[in-house]
Order: sequence, then structure tokens, then C-alpha cells
Amino acid sequence: MSQGRQRNVRLAALIAEANYSHAQLASAFVRVALENNARELAGVARSHISHWVGGTRPSGRAPLLLCETLSRRLGRIVTPEEAGLAAETESPRAVDWCTDTLAALTDLGSVDLDMERRRLLGATAYSVVGLALPGDAWWQGMAERGARRDTAGARRVGRGDLETVRDMVAVFSRMDQRRGGGHGRTAVVQYLMSDVAGQLSGTFGDEQVRRGMFSAASELAYLAGWMAFDDAEHSIAQRYFTLAVKLAAEADDAPMAGHVLRAMAHQALDLGHPRSALDLATASVEGKRYAEATPRERALLGVVHARSLAAGRARQAAAAALLRAEDDLAAARPGDEEPGRAFFFQEASLAHETACSLRDTGDLRGAEREFRRSVRTRKAAMFTRTHAVTLGYLGAVQLRQGNFEEARDTWSRALDTMDGVRSGRTRRTASDIRAGLSPFRKRGMPEALELDARAMAYLGSPPAGSHPPQ
Repeated sequence: MSQGRQRNVRLAALIAEANYSHAQLASAFVRVALENNARELAGVARSHISHWVGGTRPSGRAPLLLCETLSRRLGRIVTPEEAGLAAETESPRAVDWCTDTLAALTDLGSVDLDMERRRLLGATAYSVVGLALPGDAWWQGMAERGARRDTAGARRVGRGDLETVRDMVAVFSRMDQRRGGGHGRTAVVQYLMSDVAGQLSGTFGDEQVRRGMFSAASELAYLAGWMAFDDAEHSIAQRYFTLAVKLAAEADDAPMAGHVLRAMAHQALDLGHPRSALDLATASVEGKRYAEATPRERALLGVVHARSLAAGRARQAAAAALLRAEDDLAAARPGDEEPGRAFFFQEASLAHETACSLRDTGDLRGAEREFRRSVRTRKAAMFTRTHAVTLGYLGAVQLRQGNFEEARDTWSRALDTMDGVRSGRTRRTASDIRAGLSPFRKRGMPEALELDARAMAYLGSPPAGSHPPQ
């Protein structure tokens, strides 16, 4: 930890722009730190913020998490450079779309399986620079590259191999939906590295099998990224998402690329970058990415696009996008030949995303109605993680309307549901519950104190002997 000689005027200006007091910023910072499993920073308080503004440079992951905290408040990206904290951080880098896909897969998988290097990678700055899908010429070039890969002498890959990979993706997807990204990600990455990567370098019985295998690998890479996102390892999630887009391009599978771009938009929304989310969501519903998708997946792409429009306060456009998503989901039929990746998107998911859009445009009554519909129609035993998050959001909307008793009961159900779930998003929900309870806890209300203790127990305490940075 190095001592600055001058007041950090850049950081002070950002705090003023965010309309935070030092105590408020400290509280928000701790919530972000806990969401990112940075328990060593759980003790940061007002005095730490004052020291940092005074010129003391925070150490470890603190500068990056401080930037993320300010980014969420301001609705735009705050870089370490802008905050006067660049000396000890890694600057965001634009995506390199030109590296060989299989080489990128091997490199990323090796890093992610190395726990210490994964920890360091997970601590790098979240960046939305260079994430938009490249142009049509790039896509065509990637598709052609995939078709002409030299696999002479490699093992033969047939339809049975492809079906096995698809079955494994389905198993991992259902595990993620139920238990969260903290369960099983290492197994997903290991399977992608050990089995699937070798098959991508094989000799294929026909072009349809080759494209199918690259598409399945794209879905597996997407799942690894989604699990990393759900586990609050945002930087590495972006790298998996980027890899998934490249694999989809080599498969010439435009709807798969749209599915990944939709996930990237979702991530950007959760991290407080609405403009970047809208760019990504708009790309997901353009051209073949939407036109060639099945009705269910079109609805999924469309509802995240609607949420991104709502976050940007484009109410009429968001409402139109929601109506189109509803129509698309209504057009889905049991006999449709759908990709497995869209299996989870049903009425409950549509209601959840619709509620988020209504909440973000200020329609709290409408949001409560749709959150209730989501809770009522979801198969909670299968989609446990999202059910817990929906309950958390519902309680927050109830509290904003002045209904503390309803919010308390809803949050109690949310914490019941979280049992056994390992997810950065459920941890964030537990943190938000604690924040909502704060004024009632200060009054000494027994119900608030009991519920707060349960949320605290789910989040866990900082490891013994850990200390916040000075």
C-alpha cells in the first residue's frame, strides 16, 4: 500500500457526482464486495473512504470494486483512471476477435482451472469496451474458417459424439438453474477442455456434424460464462461469452450468438451499464440472430431487449418490445424443435423480466403484479436460484410501496429458498434485503433484526484474521 501525497480530487468529484456521503459509499461498497466474494473488504467504513479521498491508495481488489460501486450509482462505466486509481489496477482491454478460436479455448480453460490464476483474473476490471458483435464480413470469415479447418489425421467425430455433448450440456444447465453458478463450474470447464476441445479438432463425418459440435461447444462455453457471471466473476464471464460467440460463428449459428449477446446484455444491466446493455441487446435481436431463432428463444431475446430499453427510460419502445416477446412466447408450441438452451424460458421467466422492466420505468404496482405471477407459475424446485431472486425483487417492490409486513414475509421466503444455492445473484439479493431492513433494524424491530440475522448468516462473516485495507 503506497501513500499518495495529494488529495484524490478525481475520486472526490465522482463521489459528489454520485451524491454519496462517505458513509453511504462505504455501505454500498461493502455490498458490492460481498457480491464478489471479497469478504476481506467487509469491514470498510466511512473512515476508509475518507482516507482514500485524502490520497491513501486502496490495495488489492478495493480499487476495482470501488469503481464498480460508483458505476452502478452513476449508470455509466467508471474506470480506475477516471477515479485516480489506475496505478495498481489492470486497465480494461477490448476484445480481440481475431485470435484462433481453439487456441483461445485452450488458454482460457487452462486459466480457469488454475484456481489462483482464476482468482487474479476474476479480480480484473469489468469492461464493456469492444464487446459488440463484429460485422457481417467477420462472421462470414469465421464460418468459412470453421468449414476449412485442417483436421487430417485427427480422430473421427460422429453423430453419437455430438449427442453425448448435447446431453451433457443439458445436465449442466439444469444443475446451474437449480443450484447456481457456484456449483459445478469446474466440472463444466474440465469437460469443455478435456472432451469437447479434442472433438473440435477432429475429423467430422459431415458438415452438419461439424457445425453441430461447434454450436454445442458454444453453448457449453456460454454456460461456463453464465456460471461465472452468476458467481460474480464478471471479467472471466466476459471472456467465456466472447469465446462462445466465436464458436457460434464457426458453426454459422446466428441464434446461438444472439443468445450469448442477450446474456452479455443481462450482465451489463446487473452491473449498472444500461447504455452498453442496450447496444448488446439490440445486436441480439438484429438480422439472423432473431429471424432464425425459435419463438421461445425470440421471446427470451426480446424481453431482455425490453429490459434494456426500460433501463434507458425508453418506455414506449420497452412496452412494444414486451408485447412482441409475449406474442413470441405465445407462438411456441410443445412440438417445436427448440434448442435446449431455451428450456427455462417459460411464463414465469417472462413475468420476471416484465416485472423488472415495469419496476425500472417506475410502475411499482405493475411490477408487483408480474413478480407475483412469476412466483406463482415457476417450478421452484427446478429453478430454485431464480425463484429466490424473484422473491427478493418482489419484497423490494413491496417495501418501496410502504408494505413492510408483506416485504418481510416475502424476504423470509426468499431466504428459505436460498438454502443450498451458491450464486452471486442470491448473495446480492441477501445484501439488498439487509439494506432494505436497515431503517427498521435501527429502530430495534424484532422482526427486522431476526430477518437481518438470517441474511447475514447466508452471506457469512469475513474470514478470521482478515482486515480491510487502510
